[in-house]
Order: sequence, then structure tokens, then C-alpha cells
Amino acid sequence: MTLFRPCIDLHQGQVKQIVGASLNSDEPTTLKTNFVATHPPAYYAATYRAHGLSGSHVIKLGSDNDAAAKEALAAWPKGLQVGGGITIDNAQEWLDAGAHKVIVTSWLFPNAKFSSARLEALCAKIGKESIVVDVSCKRRGDKWIVAMNKWQTPTNTEVNKETLDYMAQYCSEFLVHAADVEGLCQGIDEDLVKRLGEWCTIPCTYAGGGKETGDLQLVEKLSDGKVDLTFGSALDMFGGTGVKFDDCVAWNRSKGQVQQ
Repeated sequence: MTLFRPCIDLHQGQVKQIVGASLNSDEPTTLKTNFVATHPPAYYAATYRAHGLSGSHVIKLGSDNDAAAKEALAAWPKGLQVGGGITIDNAQEWLDAGAHKVIVTSWLFPNAKFSSARLEALCAKIGKESIVVDVSCKRRGDKWIVAMNKWQTPTNTEVNKETLDYMAQYCSEFLVHAADVEGLCQGIDEDLVKRLGEWCTIPCTYAGGGKETGDLQLVEKLSDGKVDLTFGSALDMFGGTGVKFDDCVAWNRSKGQVQQ
């Protein structure tokens, strides 16, 4: 069954919603920001905790976000996943700080090339149940290529069944941002969602382009209930108008995820 999975995106220490394709620069002239929160990260973490929204992820977009991320983790110890700058050297530190799981991307791709040795070593150190592999990607024709460094650098790795089957041996979940549509609220990448439903053998959360509550039903249909969905800029708690947070909570309750 498809569930709603909320997020806390951090940029320069604040909760923000940003158009993913604009993250190549921190300059205000090129960075496109849809929302800057007045509430601290802990507010969102506590809200998610109150509604039992497990699988929520905290993403550090760039530097100067560690303190904000730890604030969120402190508000819901062992209830959130954290990603952004995760390596084999700091993964355990983030787990000790209260993360339920760590989300890893760029470190797995030195020189933009996938390192199976790094993934296997991380798994050996902290265990697959503590690892979420982020295979966020950009579309290239009829394929999707993993993108790293805030979704700006394409790697040598295609998101497909072979790739996901291999990685699934060493992680417990996938997180997939469709970087081309992230933050645009113009609709999900339906082809990608369908493929993820066909390819994934472990839990998978898709993010990017969600614009209305009905997208939960659409993702459930396209993926046969195997892919969860994150709303960002469209969500009313992030200044959006297309999706009400309360409706997402109600959807999860209808699927048997009860309030804590």
C-alpha cells in the first residue's frame, strides 16, 4: 500500500522548499525557493511524531545544516531518517544522534562512479537495516540517471532493475527524488513511479512534482502500492495550496497507519 511520507528539507539551517534544478548555486539570483519556514525543524519533527508518520526524512541540502538536523532528530529520536553528506565516517554519529536510518548518495559515487565497495563497507559497519540509498535521478530520454551533489552531477549509474536489485542487498530502503520535477508542483514522473513499482523489492519513497492529494491514489495505482509518496512544495504546511496535511494523515490512517 502507498503511504504519505513527509520531509524536512534543510538549507542554510532553515526548513525550506526549493526547486531542485536550481540547487547548483546558493546565490539568490539563481536559487528558486518556494517556501522558507518560520517554524524551527523541531516543530515539523514533533508534528510528524504526533501523527505517527514513520519514514519521514530530513535532507541537508548543503553545509550549515547539522545543528538544524540534530534539532529535528532530538524532537523524534529514532523516528526520522537523515541524509546529506553521509559517509562511512559519520554514519554512526548520526545514528547515535537519534536518526533511525541514514540516507546516503554522493559518497557512494566517488568521481561520479558508483562504488560497490563503499556500499558493502557501509553495510558491514552499520548494518543494512540502518541504510537508505538515495538514487535520486534525472531523466535522459527513456532512462533515469542517478544525480549527486544536490542533484547537479550526473553519475555513471542508471536507475533500473539490475542496479536496484544489487543495492537492495546492502540497504533497507530507497529514496528517489525526480530532480527534474522536484519543487515544481506540476505532476509526478509517472513513468518513473511505474518502473519503481516494477523494479523495487524493498520499501521505496518517491518525491518530486506531487501537486494534489489524488497523487497518492495515482502512485498507488501506478506502483501497485509498492511506492510511497512525499509531498513538499504543494503541502499546505509548506505554503502550498494543492495538498492538505490533514488529508495526507487521513490517507495513512485509512491504510492502517495509526496515530501514536
